[in-house]
Amino acid sequence: MYDVIIIGGGPSGLTCALYCYRAGKKVLVLEKGMVGGQMTLTTKIENFPGIEKIDGVSLAMQMYEQVSALGVEFKFEEVVSCNLQDKIKVIKTNNSSYEAKSVYICTGASSRQLNAVGEKQFIGRGVSYCATCDGALFKNQDVAIVGGGNTSLEDCLYLSNLANKIYLIHRRDEFRGDDILVQRIKQLAMSGKIELVLSSEVVEVKGDNKVSEIVVKDKKTNNLKAIKVSAIFVAVGRKPDTEIFEGVEINENGYIKTNEKMQTNIQGVFAGGDVRNTQLRQIVTACSDGAVASASINEYLANLQ
Repeated sequence: MYDVIIIGGGPSGLTCALYCYRAGKKVLVLEKGMVGGQMTLTTKIENFPGIEKIDGVSLAMQMYEQVSALGVEFKFEEVVSCNLQDKIKVIKTNNSSYEAKSVYICTGASSRQLNAVGEKQFIGRGVSYCATCDGALFKNQDVAIVGGGNTSLEDCLYLSNLANKIYLIHRRDEFRGDDILVQRIKQLAMSGKIELVLSSEVVEVKGDNKVSEIVVKDKKTNNLKAIKVSAIFVAVGRKPDTEIFEGVEINENGYIKTNEKMQTNIQGVFAGGDVRNTQLRQIVTACSDGAVASASINEYLANLQ
């Protein structure tokens, strides 16, 4: 019997494990793959306080080694089902079954991919799903952004202060984002800072060790066009990994609803990081969620009858 089972070994889960273990709790972290979550896809992290520059894998391993050295138990197994409604939570994996008094869900969210040729090959080497994370790495260079919603438009505005030129690629003729953002984008397009590539889709990403070119297809004519860029930022939505958590309340986009204490609608079940509905998804905010969740978990366990 564990005091808390943490599902997900990203920065939020590792922080929660650190704080809960230091509070004297019996902790199990379940991770289906590599610890660190999406930060392991980032080649250079320069916005984590206290660390000037580090790659995502190294930061993930530092976090993992710190937590595991304390004695936190890790099992690298995939969670396949959960019974969260009862007082004792039962978590089943592809290998075993575990019980806990509380559960912290921090399974993250997967960025939707374009399924373009070469896309996966260049992840972390010019293909990015987070402009605010990686944009500064391509200062004064030509880049592409794919998407037509608020995220892609906000990414464009953010990168307009960093990049030399931005190609904004969208599969439709009109953007789906807020009008005020669209108008700002059009103003920048008139200045030449942004080039709109509408009714088009990226079909291939090319390069040697890093991205150097993308191939775009005009959806109306089927004509192909090569565009020289150093990076492509994909902002076509994210898919939170919440399918197995039956009974946990989610919003219209599939993200878990929590209050400011990371509590879900189920007693003893908490959620944080990219899997919950939050304004900013960064490593530092994921860590913050984990710390807050640990305090809420400790409070819940103290009052458990």
